[in-house]
Amino acid sequence: MYFIIKRLFDIVASFLGLVILIIPFIIVSLMIALTSRGGVFYKQIRIGKHEKEFKIIKFRTMVKNSDNNGLLITTHEDNRITSIGKFLRKTKIDELPQLINVFLGQMSFVGPRPEVPKYVMLYNVAQRKVLSVKPGITDPASIIFRDENQLLNGSDDPEEKYISDIMPKKLEINLEYINRQSFLYDIKIIFMTLAKIFRH
Repeated sequence: MYFIIKRLFDIVASFLGLVILIIPFIIVSLMIALTSRGGVFYKQIRIGKHEKEFKIIKFRTMVKNSDNNGLLITTHEDNRITSIGKFLRKTKIDELPQLINVFLGQMSFVGPRPEVPKYVMLYNVAQRKVLSVKPGITDPASIIFRDENQLLNGSDDPEEKYISDIMPKKLEINLEYINRQSFLYDIKIIFMTLAKIFRH
């Protein structure tokens, strides 16, 4: 029953969100297009439920072809981030196009954040349990590691710090989420996420 209610909520809420946000989407799209070269949207292969690949959709916040010119993760002072991109990332507006992924059933509002194939290959057997549910726009780990980019910024090797330190902690938190997931808990996480964003 939980998963039926969760899917119905995802469909209705993502559809309403896309309708309500159509004007802001147009405005953000114009701001991106007028301030840097490249497409408005950024698509990247991520691993979803049952290890199925899908393309996550975000507003582009980095320079064109940034994936080919640096790490797959970003630090607070990453010079690939555009001027408008800094604002979009800080406010999490860049994540809003993922409402499309939610509506299509590739993601949910709440669930473990999807990773790129390179990092998923590093999961151990226990950690791969996070792939048993749909990935989400937000999760408990995203709230705790809201300032992940700043944590990585002071490291001599940001990718190694992410793989050896941050990623295992995030997986541990999300495994705990899976063990206690419920619709009310999902709603709580959504409100906690919004509170965290508005406090910044």
